[in-house]
Amino acid sequence: MAFEGLTGRLQDAFSGLRKKGKVTEADVKDVMREVRLALLEADVNYKVVRDFVKTVREKSMGEEVLGSLNGGQQVVKIVNDELTALMGSEQEKIIFAEPGKGPTVYMMTGLQGAGKTTTAGKLANYLRKHENKKPMMVAADIYRPAAIDQLQTIGRDLDIPVFSMGDQVSPVEIATKGIEEAKAQNRDVVIIDTAGRLHIDEKLMHELEDVKSAVNPHEIFLVVDAMTGQDAVNVADSFNEQLNITSVILTKLDGDTRGGAALSIRAVTNKPIKFTGTGEKLDAFEPFYPDRMANRILGMGDILTLIERAQQEVDEDRAEEMAKKMRENRYDFNDFIEQMDQMQNMGPLEDIIKMIPGMNQMPGVDKLEVDPKDMAHMKAIVMSMTTEERENPELLSQKRRRRIAKGSARDIAEVHRLIKQFKQSKDMMGKMSKGNMGGMEKMLGGGVKGKLGKMAMNGMSKTNTHKKKKKIRRKK
Repeated sequence: MAFEGLTGRLQDAFSGLRKKGKVTEADVKDVMREVRLALLEADVNYKVVRDFVKTVREKSMGEEVLGSLNGGQQVVKIVNDELTALMGSEQEKIIFAEPGKGPTVYMMTGLQGAGKTTTAGKLANYLRKHENKKPMMVAADIYRPAAIDQLQTIGRDLDIPVFSMGDQVSPVEIATKGIEEAKAQNRDVVIIDTAGRLHIDEKLMHELEDVKSAVNPHEIFLVVDAMTGQDAVNVADSFNEQLNITSVILTKLDGDTRGGAALSIRAVTNKPIKFTGTGEKLDAFEPFYPDRMANRILGMGDILTLIERAQQEVDEDRAEEMAKKMRENRYDFNDFIEQMDQMQNMGPLEDIIKMIPGMNQMPGVDKLEVDPKDMAHMKAIVMSMTTEERENPELLSQKRRRRIAKGSARDIAEVHRLIKQFKQSKDMMGKMSKGNMGGMEKMLGGGVKGKLGKMAMNGMSKTNTHKKKKKIRRKK
């Protein structure tokens, strides 16, 4: 998970300050020294660190903070605000062609190995699912032998067309012909996968400039590997200087515990980060929200992203059916397994837990690691039950449990534990379905005095209302 190292260092730096009422200049200087070291260890560009620390220190030395009864909290808020500003303040939307003047054309650029081709597929998949677009991908990387095959494989997996003319035609011709083909097929987005190099060279840049001149793209995305740290910033700066990129996509953010690239690129290039790759799957792709990322960095969780992920994975009609079963006390092991699958689709469980406000500060949560095999073992136990037993868990006598343990090759204690977890889950879900949200509100309210929890609950309510309106319109 990105920023784990930075989050831990900052939490240590602020732990004493949060508990204080009034803070002194000496307190601020001590904390900012720790913040500076934490940012440098996270591989944030040293110039960015210098300016950031200077700004925070100046704002924290004011009378409003030093004279306040909750100065420690105000310093943390200043850091949060400046982290958000450092990454762009607000989420910036992707640019589309004006109606009737399409198709929208995107160029994917970056060094070889940054994940550019896979990211082209992720972007196409995202635009189709979330923006209701009809994308086409264009294979214009003629130098890497496997690039064209890789893009075509991704296209088949996603059922999204890929235009290719092989590796003996110039990238400029492939790009222009690809746009013509997209128009003929009535595709409204063209994503051009351009060639990468192991390092920046003059030939690469000239070629990209030629493609840019020929297709006049609406966006030039620079795909950057977040795990390369400050090198990513140098790459971004060079590409921006030559091509005047419009946006950045950070890949492998899930694998970088430092996250320095995310905190440096915007400040150095003045170009927004619009998306992040958060895993290997083609749907592991999210818009970048500076404020939410700042919350994560400071250990405040990210409940809004968690809610959005849940809403993406849960079918609305199926959710209503599940709620009805809960109200009628008909929730069974089939539903339990279905919910487990949905949780797995949302991402690693340890990452999901850390998005809940307050959970980052729990002892040992940084070492939490859920083995996917544990989930597989639970499924094996359930699948060893008969259809009747899965639908009616009350039938699970000791004799039946021993049979299930033997059939699933698991210990009888694991079977007992799973059945207990199921009953607890059923009880909690039943209470929630009847309007008793006390447990949920308590969990969500564990962050900043319940404000984040209330915001999340309001967000859920608004989204559900919006979905119901859309559903009514579809029926009409």
